Amino acid sequence: MGHFLTAKYYQFDIDKIYFYPYGGISKFNLKMNVSLKKELIVLLMGPIFQIIAYLILINIDFFINDKLLIKSVHYSILAFNLLPIYPLDGGKLLNIFLNYRFNFQLSMKIVIFLSYFVVFILFIYFFKTEFSLNIVLMLCFLLYKIKVENNKRNFYYDKFLLERYLNNYSFKKKKKVASINHLYRDRSHLIKGKNRYYTEKEILTKKFSQKY
Repeated sequence: MGHFLTAKYYQFDIDKIYFYPYGGISKFNLKMNVSLKKELIVLLMGPIFQIIAYLILINIDFFINDKLLIKSVHYSILAFNLLPIYPLDGGKLLNIFLNYRFNFQLSMKIVIFLSYFVVFILFIYFFKTEFSLNIVLMLCFLLYKIKVENNKRNFYYDKFLLERYLNNYSFKKKKKVASINHLYRDRSHLIKGKNRYYTEKEILTKKFSQKY
């Protein structure tokens, strides 16, 4: 509900909400060039709404005998969902923070690598503590989701570039880059050529007119 209501406020195109054992995932038909600040707020409102719901539930007399159970479920789901694993909220938040510092493609590569690494660490941890079929299935499911996102990296970047080609975005920050593969979110660019710098529009027009 936190993701959904905030996305609705920002007029994001909301597609579906999926429910999984560890919580839910809101799927948006989101533009790749949406403001990092807006995307960050939408993501943060998920955990914030969960905390608000938890505080309300434990103060309702009807649930007085279930406080320990509600507390356990709340903290388990909250901690799990904030793990730096893509596409959990924690992985998406990490990707946003990386985009403030690194270009689009490098940010995605880093978050995918860290996602695999964290799942590997979790396998080792649970193997030595409380390994079970449920945990194996959950971690395998996460590995599958990471692999799917990794396979879509080139598609995401092409979509990112195509949006910039089709729309006249205006960004306050500007940056010079070595090639079209090094573009950043929330910034406009000058792209280095043989003898001079070219605007994004010049490079993207050449790229997509040749491709399509």
